[in-house]
Amino acid sequence: MKVAVLATDGVEQVELDRPWQALEEAGAEPELVSLESGTITAYQHIDKGDTKKVDTTVADADPDVYAALVLPGGVINGDFVRADADAVAFVKAFFEAGKPVAAICHAPWVLAEADVVRGRRMTSWPSLQTDLRNAGATWVDEEVVVDGNLVTSRNPDDLDAFGAAIVEEFATVRGGEARDGATADASA
Repeated sequence: MKVAVLATDGVEQVELDRPWQALEEAGAEPELVSLESGTITAYQHIDKGDTKKVDTTVADADPDVYAALVLPGGVINGDFVRADADAVAFVKAFFEAGKPVAAICHAPWVLAEADVVRGRRMTSWPSLQTDLRNAGATWVDEEVVVDGNLVTSRNPDDLDAFGAAIVEEFATVRGGEARDGATADASA
């Protein structure tokens, strides 16, 4: 199963690395999708971290190729991704297809921009709660929240629960049935 991981410069390194590792350990094939080709620089809060190789740009990526989507956090990452029209359309396509999506920390900003949180129960970094409520979500302060095909978590302290939840939720795709009843391509 191929999983898109959408991130750019400023992504919180641990929120990229740990879900990536959980996906690989579960037998999935994560692919780094970004705003530009080449590499991105991850951050460890406000300090530069590792450089990561981009597999494809969001402008060239086809959402139909992926079974699921992960949105790692980071203030800079979340803000840059939500400002990119191709990225927002890419994210929205996963919801329109009923595919699983996971977002942690500041990544739910992208979901609000894509207008896919209305009526959803979710969590995030606490400073996003007003933005998410204004976009129509019910914000809660919980380690991990699963609402249909959407998995959200608050911060790096929640990564164990987040990783377990995405592996469990994304596994529903393997049977060919997305959580909300939409057919998913399990061979992707």
